[in-house]
Amino acid sequence: MVSSEPQREALIASLRQRYANAVRDDDAQAKQALFKEAVYLGIQPELFTNPQPG
Repeated sequence: MVSSEPQREALIASLRQRYANAVRDDDAQAKQALFKEAVYLGIQPELFTNPQPG
């Protein structure tokens, strides 16, 4: 579990960027690994898979 909100936000940003790269590269294995990492960290996948408004 992540200990602080700034650390959690940094992890989500990292997952978001790596997920975007995996989608761009059509890399199903990388996406699966990111979902597993998110579960381990206690982060809901929709926090990094949904497009950000703005």
